[in-house]
Amino acid sequence: MTEYSEMTLKEYSDALASGNPTPGGGTASAVALSQGAALTLMVCNLTIGKERWEAGQNDALFSKNTAEECIEIGYELAAEDALAFDQVMAAFKMSKDTEDEILERKQAIRTQTLNAAVVPMKTAKMALNLLATLPALASTGNANAVTDVGVAGLLLSAACKGALFNVEINLNSLPDEMAEDLRNELDDIRMKCRDISRNVMHAVHDRMQS
Repeated sequence: MTEYSEMTLKEYSDALASGNPTPGGGTASAVALSQGAALTLMVCNLTIGKERWEAGQNDALFSKNTAEECIEIGYELAAEDALAFDQVMAAFKMSKDTEDEILERKQAIRTQTLNAAVVPMKTAKMALNLLATLPALASTGNANAVTDVGVAGLLLSAACKGALFNVEINLNSLPDEMAEDLRNELDDIRMKCRDISRNVMHAVHDRMQS
């Protein structure tokens, strides 16, 4: 698997801009998760241990503990997402000369397509989990970095919503009876992301004006 954490920014941008189908939107969403987590950590580190921001210590520590896990896992999910798509394409290229091969190919396509939905769902859930810590961080953390909380919120919202696009498009190509748990979670996560994103922006604007 490609190690996206080892790429330079230009190498990553060039990979996205290439004519290859991977990396694509799912990988970009996972990288956005890592970037949003890194920016969250910056705000936490500018808050923790600072007497002036004593009221925000607990919120910053909570956000930091959540964000630290997301940085490396985000890069891992970026690689997993690209690999999952490649495996779907490989399944479509399987032989279909006999009835057994047709059945085997069909099952492989469904299995790999399901995996291509599972991976971005992990990205969406992690992004949502970290996003949920940001309203408090914006309200009590280092006020000089509150706009950075806002940018982190935008990155994490994009990570979550972008990943959900990939979940949905893969689920749409599977029978209704497959992956019912993912289908049931999809709209709930999307609505939570929308609502929490708004809360982050309101908290950032309120802090800027206080």
